[in-house]
Amino acid sequence: MTGLFRRRVFLRQAELKGRYDVVIIGGGVNGLSLAYNLAARHGIRDVAVFEAGYIGAGASGRNTQVVRANYNTPENVPLYKASLGIWRTLSQELDFNIQFSTQGELDLCHTTDSLEVERDKSLLNQAYGVQTEVVTPEEIARINPLVDLTGGGSFPVLGASYHPPGATARHDSVVWGYASAASRLGVHVHEGRGVTGIRADGDGCTGIMTAAGPIEAGAVISAVAGWTSIVAGMAGLKLPISTHPLQAFVTEPYRHDLDGLVSSMDLYVYISQTARGELLVGAEILPYNTYSTRSTFDFLSEAAKRSIQILPFMARARAMRQWAGLCDMTPDSSPILGETEVPRFFLMAGMGTWGFKGSPIFGRTMAELVATGRTPELLAPFAPDRFERDRMVPDAASAGTH
Repeated sequence: MTGLFRRRVFLRQAELKGRYDVVIIGGGVNGLSLAYNLAARHGIRDVAVFEAGYIGAGASGRNTQVVRANYNTPENVPLYKASLGIWRTLSQELDFNIQFSTQGELDLCHTTDSLEVERDKSLLNQAYGVQTEVVTPEEIARINPLVDLTGGGSFPVLGASYHPPGATARHDSVVWGYASAASRLGVHVHEGRGVTGIRADGDGCTGIMTAAGPIEAGAVISAVAGWTSIVAGMAGLKLPISTHPLQAFVTEPYRHDLDGLVSSMDLYVYISQTARGELLVGAEILPYNTYSTRSTFDFLSEAAKRSIQILPFMARARAMRQWAGLCDMTPDSSPILGETEVPRFFLMAGMGTWGFKGSPIFGRTMAELVATGRTPELLAPFAPDRFERDRMVPDAASAGTH
């Protein structure tokens, strides 16, 4: 992997062993964050990551690289605030340039209802020390003069919430940064090795099955995003998770600075700009269940129309490519993080549209849980059994797009 912002990376090739202290299923950003934190913070280096394809091949390589902490519940705001704090120094920690860039995020409101939602959110964010404020159309014009306050003549902008810490990070650089740092610490990263089963006895999870045979493990963690239901089913678990596609497209490079992230909770569209100047556009999660990652012309047409309504200059932009990824959605639009009813089998699941943003804190806190058996305070609200206990963390307003 080479380029202007990247250096060549070689993962340490290791022989497959018959037993590991910890096995992680899924070579995306969350599984690799967990592996790194186990080794770096707890000295647990007998760790193996099993990835059916190549690292970052799933949701981690298909997300739209937005990082933010402006969520809507007292449980989620501190969690993502902590994650944002890690993001800021992650390049130095991993000794790898993840291209983290603080840009600020404008979430435009076109109705009085959405403006009221954003006002409530900003007050909650401020109570937890997260910078978010409601701004007027005049202030929007000063923050980002490119925004069309008429909404294309059809959807006038009444105001917005402004989140100055909103940022982006290059998703593949984050994946490789965690992978290379974990590999240097002795973690085995096995690409092209899928898991075919979960092994368990009366006392709990004992390992996994692979095409190469059984692998024993002291603990097994599933971090497979949209494929969570299938992997959990191998352990005999039925989860309240549904898998939905989320699509995006990117344009050719635009020579001017976008001046931050721009989104609309009413139009269900968001736009950011890459380090190369490309404009990255996403929309809402599709309502149907599928494991297909085929992107559609209908999405491209509709998302392009919405983006032009708030950023008219995009009418001159040329779409370069489009894609889709899989989101594992929970009933309350919050993640599932913790040990399951099968002892020593853990979940990093229900990542929806927020898995990339939370990956630094998800990996750090889950590593603490796996290593010590103690649930960190930040993780407690997201336990796998919260649905049976009627302790949901509803945050659908934060999870519709990005």
